[in-house]
Amino acid sequence: MASNPSAAPDPPEPSGPVPSSEVVQTGEGRRRYRRILRFAGRHLLVTWWYELFLPRLGLGWIAERTRSRRMLRIARQFRVLAVGMGGLMIKVGQFMLSRLDVLPPDITAELEDLQDEVPPVAFPAIRALAERELGVPLEGVFASFDETPLAAASLGQAHRARLLPADAEQAGFEGVVVKVQRPGIDTIVEVDLAALRRIAGWLSRIRSVANRVDVPRLIEEFARTSREEVDYLHEAASATRFKANFADDDRVGAPAVIAARTTSRVLTLEDVSAIKITDTDALRAAGIDPSEVAPVFGALMFDQLFLHRFFHADPHPGNLFVTPIGDAGDGPAWRLTFIDFGMMAEVPDSLRAGLRKVLIALASRDGNGLVEAMGDVGVLLPSADTAELERAMTQLFARFGGMGFGELRQVDPREFRDFARQFGDVIRSLPFQLPEDFLLIVRAASLTSGVCSALDPDFNVWDSVEPYADQLLRDEGAPVAEHLVKEALQIAGLAWRLPKRVDALLTRADRGDLAVSTPHLDFRLARLERTGRRLVAAIVFTGTLIAGALVRPDDTGVGTALMLASIIPLVIAMAPGAHGR
Repeated sequence: MASNPSAAPDPPEPSGPVPSSEVVQTGEGRRRYRRILRFAGRHLLVTWWYELFLPRLGLGWIAERTRSRRMLRIARQFRVLAVGMGGLMIKVGQFMLSRLDVLPPDITAELEDLQDEVPPVAFPAIRALAERELGVPLEGVFASFDETPLAAASLGQAHRARLLPADAEQAGFEGVVVKVQRPGIDTIVEVDLAALRRIAGWLSRIRSVANRVDVPRLIEEFARTSREEVDYLHEAASATRFKANFADDDRVGAPAVIAARTTSRVLTLEDVSAIKITDTDALRAAGIDPSEVAPVFGALMFDQLFLHRFFHADPHPGNLFVTPIGDAGDGPAWRLTFIDFGMMAEVPDSLRAGLRKVLIALASRDGNGLVEAMGDVGVLLPSADTAELERAMTQLFARFGGMGFGELRQVDPREFRDFARQFGDVIRSLPFQLPEDFLLIVRAASLTSGVCSALDPDFNVWDSVEPYADQLLRDEGAPVAEHLVKEALQIAGLAWRLPKRVDALLTRADRGDLAVSTPHLDFRLARLERTGRRLVAAIVFTGTLIAGALVRPDDTGVGTALMLASIIPLVIAMAPGAHGR
């Protein structure tokens, strides 16, 4: 059965049963679960009232006038909730902040300052967890362990320590950073995910939401990345893989993992702290020109994307150091050091192939081919209106389509910013979303551009993009030729069948049995008919309600009966109708 777009989402049930998962059966877990549901349910009901109910009564102007203010209020209240609760709530804000295909600018702007910084856990609790994981007292594996955290986040915190002499000799270094999970965070993560899945279920029952956003899929994307972040063995493997990818590249540094002191909840890494990449004053003091760092960083990020196809998806300034290395011969006297490998991603074969098809479609101005390619990369939702999407893509790329890198260098940067804003508006107005892998690519590229611009205001990202784009096209030369041959054969087949189809069409027209389908016209007529019925019902509702209110002071029984009777036309006015859905 089709869901009713005007039906209010199920409100949270703080007094009812909770899911059977053990993580929400404890008192604290149940309270946390219900607090999240109460917040979401309250704002969903308010949104339903303004965005679905009032427009059906012809009061949509109220929703329009108050929308921006309401969204800002929701974002601000969510920030308070996230900072107060910690756990995944801060991650939710950061995750949704990157989903420009879901949230309007009003909310993302308010969440931009949401930082993953929370009060640290008391050291005795951290000590207890670390010793339980490592199986020995801290003094048995570390020569020293700083009780004051280097950093504290919602999922864990980091402490500096020093290895015992024997371990230091074997590792080749003494200083380490030990990341320890916040006690009980795995349970908190599961409680938060249970609540988010419940909220996704509510949203999926609202047709106007379900037609635009696959909310359960978003939640599962978020669940996957969150579980990877709280599994330090996964991060250790990612750090080791990253370091191996650049083992022969003197431009790159990464911390070594002390495997013997690492578990799923404790991660011990080489301390590679150096100059923060955006600390331009410190760079200059060390004799390093920031404008020389920018192109190297850009090139390394594109090496990750196009050469290794395994990339750091969170290259913000806090995760990047510039490490002076003294005399390096012909190379720079420094290296770029990456840390924090909790958010890594791969460029899958499916996405790479889909991007190739996108390039071919764009080059040939093939709207149908472009939409098909977008489907291949997981962009289109089943409800997508492909005709509208083709028109939108034509408009978006008309300004930049066919321009070479040399021409793009001459474009005013403000045009790119306007293009990005327009692209975000189109995404939010149409039923499609960017797949997680592609979003992480966009995130990494965006952060890279921001860091490079901070290092050198005159930096041009195309200087790093161009060699990789050229190489991609050269690599794809054979598949492109193969694709063109396939297209030519399809066109030839169509040309061969076309005369017979035209003859059959004319024959049917001569017999008078040619049927013409006008689904869009039929739909609009049915919609107009339903609107007329609801309008009449709304008028009857208003008249009956007013009549009851006027009569009730003189005749309570008749007045009350009239007011109760007005409920019937109200239901008819709000019902979407059974026909033409």
